[in-house]
Amino acid sequence: MPTDTTTQDITEEIRGLFDTQVGHFADKSARWLFRQKENVRGLIRILAEDLEKHLDFQRLKVLNRSFVDDTLRDLQSDMVFSVPFRDAVQGEDVTVYILIEHQSTVDRMMGFRLLFYMCQIWNEQRGELERSRVPRSRWRLRPIIPIVYYTGSQRWETPLSLSAVMDVPDVLSRFVPRFDTLFLGVKKTDPEALTKTDHLLGWLLRVLQEDESDVGSLYDALQATLHYLDTLPAAEAVQHKNAILYLYHLILFKRPETEREGLIQLIQSHTTDTEVKNIIMTGAEALIEQGIERGAREMSVHNIFTVLSERFSQAEVEPVRPSLETVSDLTMLNELFRIALHISSVEAFLQAIDTLDV
Repeated sequence: MPTDTTTQDITEEIRGLFDTQVGHFADKSARWLFRQKENVRGLIRILAEDLEKHLDFQRLKVLNRSFVDDTLRDLQSDMVFSVPFRDAVQGEDVTVYILIEHQSTVDRMMGFRLLFYMCQIWNEQRGELERSRVPRSRWRLRPIIPIVYYTGSQRWETPLSLSAVMDVPDVLSRFVPRFDTLFLGVKKTDPEALTKTDHLLGWLLRVLQEDESDVGSLYDALQATLHYLDTLPAAEAVQHKNAILYLYHLILFKRPETEREGLIQLIQSHTTDTEVKNIIMTGAEALIEQGIERGAREMSVHNIFTVLSERFSQAEVEPVRPSLETVSDLTMLNELFRIALHISSVEAFLQAIDTLDV
């Protein structure tokens, strides 16, 4: 996110990433994290620190997923990057691809899926060489580092290999493709293993570990992460801003309404960025407005039932409930309350609901 982005631009970008159903939040938040090249570096540092020094993350590029079939693209949660690999011996750069597959559920076929995606990436590379008219003698496919980023709560016990989903006699095992896969199961990883790298991503994942825990455990992890954010140098203001926004939306989507206000206030107290505060305040105001409207609606429905129950029997009034609960407009509910005061029968009241075209 550019440092000169306006509040409106940031707000629109946030809405694009997070204005989604709760069930889709895991995938969208993963994309939010790894669209920032520094977090890709952080993931590599956690899983394979020996590789970090060889990869030039300043030149990392996010690749589109044109190689994924159109019929599958909306179902996939993979992220693909290219990054130069610096050979310390020969002094040459070799482009490496990083494939991050986000999973929120265990998939026994993950080994096959990874190989399928990798072959599609290599086929796209082959097609590009062909389109560029590179002589076949100079064709070189680029290596791929596959990573499974797993945020589910169930323990992942299935090996990430093809042989794990095959009945393979020993004599045939040499014909099964093999490749290494880096795996991070966020929820089951030792918290110290995430934070010992001293990278911001590890601290954000520490909070993600507790997104479904009791509020005390979440609060402790959140507070520790915010204290870490306070130590970031001014040069990392953009990372600080993105981290605050990630934590804010994590609380917004993953915690019950009764806990949000206090946790969001804690997050807000650790930023002086006006744009970020405006985004958080705008979100808080929207929640308050939703709460007020919902409360007003519930009170109106309650008042209508109270009036009808005083005038008619409970058995007569109860069938009104399904129809009345479909009414969301407060003006209509106010009108129905007025009608309930004078209506001659429950049947006539149901007709009134239909007349208002709800």
